[in-house]
Amino acid sequence: MILKERILTFSSLGDFILNEANREQLREWCYRAKNENAWFTEDNVILSLDNIAKYYLNNQLLTDWADQYKLVDHCSLKKIGIVAAGNIPAVGFHDLMAAVISGNIALIKLSSSDTVLMKFLINKLIEINHNIGQFIQISDKLNEADAFIATGSDNSAKYFEYYFSKKPHIIRRNRTSVAILNGSENKIELGNLGNDILQFFGLGCRNVSKIYVPKGYTFDKFFESIDYWSTILLHHKYNNNYDYNKSIYLVNGVKFFDNGFFMLKPDEALVSPISTCFYQEYDNREHLDNLIGQNSEKIQCIVSSKSWYPHSFDFGLAQSPTLIDYADGIDVMNFLTEL
Repeated sequence: MILKERILTFSSLGDFILNEANREQLREWCYRAKNENAWFTEDNVILSLDNIAKYYLNNQLLTDWADQYKLVDHCSLKKIGIVAAGNIPAVGFHDLMAAVISGNIALIKLSSSDTVLMKFLINKLIEINHNIGQFIQISDKLNEADAFIATGSDNSAKYFEYYFSKKPHIIRRNRTSVAILNGSENKIELGNLGNDILQFFGLGCRNVSKIYVPKGYTFDKFFESIDYWSTILLHHKYNNNYDYNKSIYLVNGVKFFDNGFFMLKPDEALVSPISTCFYQEYDNREHLDNLIGQNSEKIQCIVSSKSWYPHSFDFGLAQSPTLIDYADGIDVMNFLTEL
């Protein structure tokens, strides 16, 4: 299968997802995905699929991506063992796509939290072009792989490093994202920041779990700006986390701010629990840069108003990565083309 055909197959999947006539079928996917994983609400699944279609599965975007790496029609057909994550819907799709577009075979071990949706996407690709099936294999065992891409926690990464040490590999660990405020943000911008924090219930590595604010900052305007997220409490798993974390803070006499469905807590740590976002004050730009620099290896992405902070995304765009916004900053396509 030539490169152009591989690209066309994936872009056709994007066209299918974005076609309003197919929304009913997508809702069926959502229903089954939610039955497997209660965190995968219809809104979250649709959001994830739409983002994949808009920012990945576009013919021109895919063509430009392939051109950047000077991909050719030749297929090396090396087996790329992929250990997919399952924290947000179809989060493992980018690795699968990179393996196939680069002319290799994606030998993918699906997360038990995200088998239904990933299988729907794979089956739809094969329905669009049955030849793509030779490039995708779902397997629980990755022994036959020539190289590995594995995503997991810091603990699981230790095992991945051991088991995959003898072959080329990319091992991803825990990461999270942060926001930087300077005090000039308006309510619309702060509302968009609320999306970066609460979309997917905060479960993604691109979700903001820590906010850096200037010394003396007050959060009144921020809380007003995210009030439209109050219905998040209707989700029982989120509500349980909110009640649990709030009770822990109260029992321990911990300082925190609460708006009835979401909490802010001063903390130097990066990763906050569900329903909470940590914050930390900075004195000046030098102090801020030092704080960011100390945690750079644990930060997936940074958001700031109109991207004023270097190498950051604008508020509201944390969950809209492009094809080259690679997880952990590791260029997957370069890794695949150099095998």
